[in-house]
Amino acid sequence: MSSFYSWGKILIYIGIIMTLTGFIIMKFDINFSWFGHLFGDIRIERNNFKLFIPLTSMLIITVILNLIIFLIKLLM
Repeated sequence: MSSFYSWGKILIYIGIIMTLTGFIIMKFDINFSWFGHLFGDIRIERNNFKLFIPLTSMLIITVILNLIIFLIKLLM
């Protein structure tokens, strides 16, 4: 039963972090137009075909999420 309690706490912390991040982005009008246009993101555009593979962008998101999970586990 205690494992469900700890999962609930983790989900609450994630929700609080996401809410605060969204508020900061809206309040300070942070522009992420560079995201998705990084050096390792692959774009192929032809006549009737578009392919977008955001390798570097997804790598950055993975690193950030892993750091957040590590910090949550460290605090619990």
